[in-house]
Amino acid sequence: MDYKKEYKAPESYCNLSFDEPILNWDEGIPLGNGLTGCLIWGDGSPLNFSLDRGDLWDKRPASETLRDDFNYKKLIELVENKDQQGIRNLFDNCYNKPTPTKIPAGKLILDYGKVNNISSQLNIENAVADICIVKEEETSNIKSFIHATKKIGLMAVSNYEMVKELKIIAPRFGVKSDKLEDDGYKNEDKLHKSITNLVYPKIEFHKEDNLRWFVQRTAEDLEYGIILGQKVIGDNLYIVYSIGSSIDGQDWLEEHKNNILEALESGFDTMLIDHINWWKKFWEKSSITLYDKELEKMWYLTNYLFGACSRKNAPPMPLQGVWTADNGELPPWKGDYHNDLNTQLSYLHYLKANHIEEGESFLDFLWNLLPEGQEFAKKFFDAEGLCLPAVMTIDGKPLGGWPMYSLNLTNQIWLCQFFQRHWEYTGDDEFLENKAYPYLRETARCMLRWLKPGKDGKLYLPLSSSPEIHDDELEAWLTPNSNYDLSLLRYLFSTLCTMAEVLGYEEKSIWKEKLELLPELAVNENNVLMLCPDESLKESHRHHGHAMAIYPLDLLNYNLGGRDKEIIDSTIEDLEKLGKGLWVGFSFTWMSKFYSRKGNGEGAVFQLQLFWENLCSKNGFHLNGDYKSKGLTNWHYRPFTLESNMCAADSIQEMLLQTFDRVIRVFPAIPYEWKKNGTSFNDFRGMKGILISSSIKDDRVEYIHLKAHKQGEYTVQNKFNSELIIIKRKNNIEKVNCKVGLNFIVDLMANEECTITAK
Repeated sequence: MDYKKEYKAPESYCNLSFDEPILNWDEGIPLGNGLTGCLIWGDGSPLNFSLDRGDLWDKRPASETLRDDFNYKKLIELVENKDQQGIRNLFDNCYNKPTPTKIPAGKLILDYGKVNNISSQLNIENAVADICIVKEEETSNIKSFIHATKKIGLMAVSNYEMVKELKIIAPRFGVKSDKLEDDGYKNEDKLHKSITNLVYPKIEFHKEDNLRWFVQRTAEDLEYGIILGQKVIGDNLYIVYSIGSSIDGQDWLEEHKNNILEALESGFDTMLIDHINWWKKFWEKSSITLYDKELEKMWYLTNYLFGACSRKNAPPMPLQGVWTADNGELPPWKGDYHNDLNTQLSYLHYLKANHIEEGESFLDFLWNLLPEGQEFAKKFFDAEGLCLPAVMTIDGKPLGGWPMYSLNLTNQIWLCQFFQRHWEYTGDDEFLENKAYPYLRETARCMLRWLKPGKDGKLYLPLSSSPEIHDDELEAWLTPNSNYDLSLLRYLFSTLCTMAEVLGYEEKSIWKEKLELLPELAVNENNVLMLCPDESLKESHRHHGHAMAIYPLDLLNYNLGGRDKEIIDSTIEDLEKLGKGLWVGFSFTWMSKFYSRKGNGEGAVFQLQLFWENLCSKNGFHLNGDYKSKGLTNWHYRPFTLESNMCAADSIQEMLLQTFDRVIRVFPAIPYEWKKNGTSFNDFRGMKGILISSSIKDDRVEYIHLKAHKQGEYTVQNKFNSELIIIKRKNNIEKVNCKVGLNFIVDLMANEECTITAK
């Protein structure tokens, strides 16, 4: 069977469909364009359009983070003195203050009064929501979308006279006249979830012809507003809205008013054309066909969520993307940027899914924060080089929190992986020279400030931890070096060696020397990766940071067999024995990655099924806990975050294709049913930017199609049931003999394509 490129849009079963009212904001229909987000929910009395904008932040710092002794040296001193309360007072309690925080924009409501029935659907192919309201003998339909490339949302409401009220609702922030403290801090012992703790000047509402809006000034220079325009044609009401902000410039309000008037004049259908064209191009980038249609739906829906909340030239997704909570409270964990897992998992899958431009939002964000990272390295770590806080604001400032994680030195290295992966998956050596290598080198300079020789001559950190192990207790300070810290350090210096070699830099010898001075990973008598040299994991735990070397760092390679295989097998078996009692959503998706690395497709799928069926909302949002109380885990809360959704999509991709060691392996970890009944993927991206497509059916790989981005040799594992390989190019056919399971080489010119089959 020869490969034929076909555009495969998401099928109808991948859509969201509700035949009853959506009563929770975190189950709403999600719309977005990377900057603006909307959640549609409610029973018609009213129907809510909860709005968010990705760059709306109250960035007022907690006073502790401005103190001269808010630094690593003081933290080391307090840890050495076992002063737990001192640690909490200076580094942790500041996180419990209301700011800094992501803030909601407000919402629009369509109030129909009491209705007989309401049904909703989201078509993810064109990113358009349809809501049907039935009241007595009448029906009203609302079609809604947020424009893919413009800063506006649109609605078309039929039989609009059924609508009792169309209204803009502003967030119920505290008002200075309420005699609340100006900083909003009433009690520093626990996090104040209510947004009334954010105290701002009184909101201003305005109206002008067919436009209305509000302006909310905050405690800083930021001001923003929701602007709404409407136009009646026949029995249809057309609504255009926008979230404007002073971030857009001095004349932001007039700019957004004009945008709305232009959109009303152009008409709903005209604006829809460009919107649909953008999403069509988005879906053309890659596709999959799975035997398991629920997991296929999860992959497509997750890619939709990614396209809706991450775009070039827009802020990257924080914990909730562009869907801040609409329940009168601050968003979960203040909607910040968590760099001890959350941001990293959120941007795992986009490269292989071939959504490069959308993913560059995070890469550009990190690069633009280079000055802030250098300043924080100097101020907090007393170091040259680069290090961002592990829990930070949109402008790279620390929020505090459990310092063993929120201010951990090596989390910065995990951010480095995005520069390395971007280089690997694009083959862009100019990017390597001008951005990737300098970013990693600056990070290494900061690490070297604190790596000191121990009695054995090896390099150790003064403080070490593994994310969220032992919570914020003194026991959380593990014996250096934890496997989490050590894995990241070994990754950093080995990657710098590789990069320096490609660039021909003599610095390679420096990085090689540092790598050789690092201890080996701590492995216990059962061949299990430990937390640190003198402690193994003894109970179920949500964060698999001690096993970073397996994934995502790939320091251990199961395909090599021997010691690496033994450690991976034993570590996974140990996690199985400890159980899932204290896991959250990302624990399952991360565990799925471990199974895929050892070729266990059944295990990889099972973890994803548990995640999808038990820890996700009706709209697909990951809710962290076993909120249905099925007994899957001991966590029964439901704070919404996105990282596990993206991690799950990446896990599916790793089951279908692996190229991490520069060998193209198709279908390395899929269940037998998938092999038998048919599975395929199109235009997944591999190393050096090569696009890969493949299909398997009746337990036989039908073809592998390659399209090279740049000239080079590409190593492919023979997954065919034949030792005779046929490589078909445009002008010739080549035959290669290769034993099943071994590798063969394909030479390709830039932009050249070939189809590989077996006789």
